[in-house]
Amino acid sequence: MFGGSGLTSLLDDVEEIEVDTPYGPPSAPVSVGEVDGRSVAFLPRHGRSHEHPPHHVPYRANVWAMHALGVRHLFGPCASGSLQPSIAPGSFVVPDQLVDRTWGRADTFFDGPTTHHVSFADPYSAELRAVAVAACRAEGVDVHDGGTVVTVQGPRFSTRAESRWFASMGWEVVNMTQHPEAVLAREAGLAYAAIALITDYDVGVEGEGRPPVTQAEVFAFFEANVVNVRRVLHRALAAAPAGHDLEAGPGF
Repeated sequence: MFGGSGLTSLLDDVEEIEVDTPYGPPSAPVSVGEVDGRSVAFLPRHGRSHEHPPHHVPYRANVWAMHALGVRHLFGPCASGSLQPSIAPGSFVVPDQLVDRTWGRADTFFDGPTTHHVSFADPYSAELRAVAVAACRAEGVDVHDGGTVVTVQGPRFSTRAESRWFASMGWEVVNMTQHPEAVLAREAGLAYAAIALITDYDVGVEGEGRPPVTQAEVFAFFEANVVNVRRVLHRALAAAPAGHDLEAGPGF
């Protein structure tokens, strides 16, 4: 599981493990513990103190570390902005599609001499998505089953023109970390599903006098709603399948 450092409290009997990877150290040591008797690994994608901005997260090292520890199913909870009036702050979106608008990020394990063109038509595991949606509904949180997340470079937020463009395309969610996290998980043979907590309406969403989003507001909203994230993840982790998802990629 990836996410913010506040999610470590989900785990019982936690052990921290340092993992060496061919791509340098991951964002932090991996916390390995139990959730309802199941072994779970957790890694804060931005680091313990949020020291890695989205364009500098060591995505390859993070995914490699999870694979090295034997992880096969991976949830990626993430704070995100809404691009549509019908998706309100406080709700969850479990996306089924992704649009990449980033640049310059190392986004493959196969950059030579071995080449592999991974299938990515459906970026997220249907099996894990169903688990996540069911967990949201069981916990009584408002959830949208499916939607497109557009990943922007960051660390800045969108301009009004960019945001209006994203919304006009019919995309539902804007985020800064889903690419390359999702595709690297696919290449590593890990089934992956994102769970987006909507923290704000993006600046281009229709509505009179909507102020621009700020980092402080996003962080504060996420912290105020992290209890719902914990509840959903606890239920989803307990219900995740034990076997390997056939939709995952080639692995190493």
